[in-house]
Amino acid sequence: MTTRMLQRPPSILPLYARAAAPMIPGASLLPFVPGRGSGIPEIELELEGIQPDPEKVAAYARACGFALRDHLPPTYPHVLAFPLHMAVMADGSFPFGAVGLVHIENRIVQRRRIGIGEELTIRVRPTKLEPHPKGRTFSLVTEAGADGETLWESTSTMLRRGKPPAGRVDGVDGPIRQGGLDVSARRPTERAAASAEWRLGGDLGRRYAAVSGDRNPIHMHSLSAKALGFPRAIAHGMWTKARCMAALESTLPDAFGVEVRFRKPVLLPARVEFACTTSDGGTDFAVRDAKRGTPHLDGRIEPFEDQAKDDGRK
Repeated sequence: MTTRMLQRPPSILPLYARAAAPMIPGASLLPFVPGRGSGIPEIELELEGIQPDPEKVAAYARACGFALRDHLPPTYPHVLAFPLHMAVMADGSFPFGAVGLVHIENRIVQRRRIGIGEELTIRVRPTKLEPHPKGRTFSLVTEAGADGETLWESTSTMLRRGKPPAGRVDGVDGPIRQGGLDVSARRPTERAAASAEWRLGGDLGRRYAAVSGDRNPIHMHSLSAKALGFPRAIAHGMWTKARCMAALESTLPDAFGVEVRFRKPVLLPARVEFACTTSDGGTDFAVRDAKRGTPHLDGRIEPFEDQAKDDGRK
């Protein structure tokens, strides 16, 4: 694993240009364009001295439904890490471009609340490719910390759509998996009554892109989404997750883990329902189409306890 120390946050627009370049025939032959590698490169990017901008945090909170507080919304470090995510995927050794990738799973562990004024160090690294029924997946592992302590971490699993590979994929043997999150087998909220209904405008993707920096064309406009295989623009998965977190904000402990599986894309505009149930020490929640009941997201929140600290008390 090679660690690269960055001096400043990468600029998003040039990264998007490089991420989209593999769509141009022959462009992947250039050394700085993704598409030449056969597997995910073993690299880690690290950036120190990141201090959230209160105005940008407030704009993000409004877009996702969070209350304005003196600590970050639990999904906001993902926004701070997004330029590093793009830099990893725009690396010339990456096997394909980032444009058109679909976010299918996300897990966040918040070890404690992060104050808006705290200065953070963020690290991002990718995992190897794995087979999937709809193509191949990899994950971006992110850590955010301060003073040598990890405060927040996440794993974002991305799908590269295509023909399911047969046999071995970059050192991975065995059957193609559906996904590794426990929520795939536990969906009590499918039958639960809705506690809220949200009407999502056709411009939601552009509004969330403005506060998150994520301008993947599948979210921006129907024309660009259709070019990448979607009938209309789709909502960002991380907006949907953040909106669920905002709906549950008053019940969140200081330290918790929250995992979601993004199921059917939310085609914009849309009318969706939010439902949640609490049992067995955690909260299950879901987002589904308000008319047809089509499942869009399954998730679960559980209080987080540091196993190392628990072992130390025994």
